[in-house]
Amino acid sequence: MSGIKQILNFVFILCIISCNSDSSSDGSSSSGDINEISIIIDDKLWNGDVGDSLRKKLAAPVEGLTQEEPLFTLNQYNENIFDGGLTKGRNIIVIDRDSINSFKFKTNRYCSPQNIFTIKGQTAEELLFLIEIHTDEIVRKIRETEIDENQKRNAKTGLVNHGVFEKFGICINVPSSYNFAMNRHDFLWLKKDTPGGNTSILIYRVPASVIEHDKTILNNIIQMRDSIGVKYIHGLEKNTYMVTEEAYSPYFFTTSYKNRMLFETRGNWEMENEFMSGPFINYAVRDNVKNDYFIIEGFVYSPSTPKRDLIVELESIIRSAEFL
Repeated sequence: MSGIKQILNFVFILCIISCNSDSSSDGSSSSGDINEISIIIDDKLWNGDVGDSLRKKLAAPVEGLTQEEPLFTLNQYNENIFDGGLTKGRNIIVIDRDSINSFKFKTNRYCSPQNIFTIKGQTAEELLFLIEIHTDEIVRKIRETEIDENQKRNAKTGLVNHGVFEKFGICINVPSSYNFAMNRHDFLWLKKDTPGGNTSILIYRVPASVIEHDKTILNNIIQMRDSIGVKYIHGLEKNTYMVTEEAYSPYFFTTSYKNRMLFETRGNWEMENEFMSGPFINYAVRDNVKNDYFIIEGFVYSPSTPKRDLIVELESIIRSAEFL
C-alpha cells in the first residue's frame, strides 16, 4: 500500500470511526476469565497474515515476567457459531471483510461490562493496516476493563478494614483474603496464599531524597526495595532476604497517578541464599506536601503456575489506592 493511500484511508477511517455505548444490553453480567479475548474471524484470515498480526500484538509476552506468558488469552471463533453464551464475553474483537474500511468500538451491547471492537476492511492488507493503527487503543481499553473487573471481584470477597491504612494517608481496597505478615507503624506486609504459592502487598513511605538523591532514579528504587528486603522480607533459612534479581533488567516508566508523579517499576525478585524468585510491580508516588514517596508494591511467589493474572490482580489492588 502506498503512503498516499495509507493517509487517505486513515482520514477516511477517522470520519467513520465510532465509539459509543449500545443500550441493547439485557442487564446480564459478562463472563470469561481475566485477560481473555474472543476473536470472531473466519478460519482463513485467522490462519493467515491477519491472524499472525493479532497474535503478535495481543499475545505478545508480558513485560517483567521471566517465563513467557501472553498479554491476553485469545480464543478464535467463526462468525457462524458466535451466538448464545459466546456473546456474553467481556472482550470481543470482530474481524470481517467489507466494502468499506472501518473501526468501531461499542460497550455493553449484550451484557455489562463488555467491549466490542469491530474491524472491517476490503482486503487483508486493509485489515492489517487497521489492526496496526488501533491495537494500542484496544490493548489500553481491555487492560482498563480487566483492572476494573478485578477490583469488582475483590470487593465482592470483602475487604481489609480501611482504617489500617490511614496511618499512611491512603485508602486502598485489599481483599480480606490477605492476612498481615507484618504490621508496623511505618511498614505493612499483607500476604495471601494461592494454590501455587502466595502473593504479597507491601506499603510504606520513604523520604524524597531516597529516590531523588541523584538522576539514576531506577537504581535508587532498586536500592530502596533491596534495603526493605534485607530489613523485612526474609526466607525460612538464616541470612536469606529478598533482593531485585540482577539477571533481568527491570521495566521502568514515569507517568502519573491521581494527578501525582509516579515511577512504575516491573521486574523480578529473588531470595538471596535461597532458591526463590518471582515477578514484582512497584509504584512510587510523589507526595509534594510531605516531600516523600508513598510506596506500594506487589510481588508473586508461584514457581510452578502462571503469574500473569496474579500480577494483574496485584495491579488492580494497587490502583485502587486513594489519597486522604
